[in-house]
Amino acid sequence: MLDRIREDVHTALDTDPAAQSRLEVLLTYPGLHAVWGYRIARRLLDADHPLAARVVSHLVRVLTGVEIHPGATVGRRVFVDHGMGVVVGETAEIGDDVQMYHGVTLGGDDPEPVERHPTLEDGVTVGANATLVGDITVGEGATVGAGAVVVRDVPPGVTVVGNPARPVSESDESSDTGDDGTVPQHPPASEPNEDR
Repeated sequence: MLDRIREDVHTALDTDPAAQSRLEVLLTYPGLHAVWGYRIARRLLDADHPLAARVVSHLVRVLTGVEIHPGATVGRRVFVDHGMGVVVGETAEIGDDVQMYHGVTLGGDDPEPVERHPTLEDGVTVGANATLVGDITVGEGATVGAGAVVVRDVPPGVTVVGNPARPVSESDESSDTGDDGTVPQHPPASEPNEDR
């Protein structure tokens, strides 16, 4: 457990340019506190103490603003930056080296007790206020833009934006994009008036 805490603190220091010291990260990073609380809740769940696991999860949510269901699977070096409003559902799976920002939702879309939450493979980044819903997979190294709504699989290494989320092409990345991630179509410039 101490090795995991050291690893998480090191990840925060490497990832967040605002992080000044190990002590600061240990004491003031609620996203890390939420992941650590999740690990305690998960151990309780695995030891067949589901009510205790849910109580710990609830207390962590109250203290950090981050809700990670004890039934979720969370990998190593997961960094929840700023954290507030993050919700990770029961059957969600988060790989190693994943970074999520505030307001991210990994939500379910099926009322039955089946795999119904997203899977984030290793190295995924999810921007602020993104919503990912259903039994979908975001491939290794992919990026989900801020505010995106993702309801379909995202291939490895691809960046998606908008509602509904769709891939950003290389040409789009080098030009201005609209709120929905598309390149705005500008009307042709009007021809000069010869009467002037």
